[in-house]
Amino acid sequence: MTMTDPLGDMLTRIRNAQMRNRSKVSTPASNLRGCVLDVLKREGYIRGYSEVEFEGQQSEFEIELKYFDGEPVIKEIKRISKPGRRVYSSVKDLPTVANGLGVSILSTPKGVMSDSDARTENVGGEILCNVF
Repeated sequence: MTMTDPLGDMLTRIRNAQMRNRSKVSTPASNLRGCVLDVLKREGYIRGYSEVEFEGQQSEFEIELKYFDGEPVIKEIKRISKPGRRVYSSVKDLPTVANGLGVSILSTPKGVMSDSDARTENVGGEILCNVF
């Protein structure tokens, strides 16, 4: 069975694991997922992740979720640009998430980065998801 939205699948796995207070969650590995996880780690939303390779199968990312006082650090993680409706934004029109408390993750010509990094680099792109 083919998956039409691999990034959306990873975000849903993270949401579901946090609802069940899991410390770790696994998802199939890909370059885009790895770049998004790098941004989440850099911004402090997850503890980290590691790639687990299986013999003769696709490798997986094992994501360590982050909690503070028993509550998940990620309050909401939402997919913005979907396969049926891509959402692009120039650097001038980048929206702020939760009045600046959250982060938008963008796919830009200079790589996957947070909205603050995109403003610093003066580059726009596809808004993948919002996190706060």
